Formats: sequence, structure tokens, C-alpha cells
Amino acid sequence: SHPSFKISAATKRTMTQFPNFSTKISNSSLANTAEDAQVPLPEPRPQSLPRKPWLIVSLGNPGKKFNGTRHNVVFMMVDAIAKAKGISINTVNFKAQIGKGNVPVMLAKPQTFMNSSGESVGAIVSYYKIPLKQVLV
Repeated sequence: SHPSFKISAATKRTMTQFPNFSTKISNSSLANTAEDAQVPLPEPRPQSLPRKPWLIVSLGNPGKKFNGTRHNVVFMMVDAIAKAKGISINTVNFKAQIGKGNVPVMLAKPQTFMNSSGESVGAIVSYYKIPLKQVLV
């Protein structure tokens, strides 16, 4: 046996608008007043914006002279990430080799010398409007 309580007019309207609305109530879910029993409708969610990709930049030096050297260890690391995630680094743009995959990540290997990498990275970030908090160098 349940204690008696009043159903508000708003709740009755809700119950008629949604005929599958259940009126079964357990002792533990009873509200003290009709006002406590009213549940506000959730706020509509804003339409989500498309996610910007993360930009992973490897710093190194271009040319065969530096292949396999300590100067280009990060180039090799980005190549390993690309291989593991199936990302082909096959585009040359913004003075860099760039790869995009099915994951929200861009890989970039600037083809400037290390001290001039900012030219390449800045252009990529600006063009794709990548938030700086999503740039890993």
C-alpha cells in the first residue's frame, strides 16, 4: 500500500501526451509533494562542431645526410605511428610531408631545417585552424 499523493496537472498532461508513460511507483521512488515528483525536461544539446584533428609534428632535418641519425629520431617515430595507424604520409604541402588518417590526427614532417620548422607548423595550424592545445611537437 502506497501513501497517497497528488498528481499535478502538468504530470497529467505529460501522461496523456505519452501514452506509454508508466505510472508504477515504488515506495523508494515516491516524492513528498507533487512538486518533487515533477522532473524538468532536459535542455536541448547544442549541435556538436566537427572535431579538429590533433597535429603531431616531428622535428628533424631534411636530406639523405640526416637519415637514420639522432637528428631525425622523431621522423622515424612519426613514421612508426603512421605505419601502426595506417596513415600514409604522402602529401607535400606547407613545406612539410603530411599524412591524414581515419583517426582525428595529422602527422607532419617539416622539410625545413629544424630551426625553421615554425614556418611549416604555423602554416598548417593556421590553414586547418587547429587549436594550439592540440599541437604536439
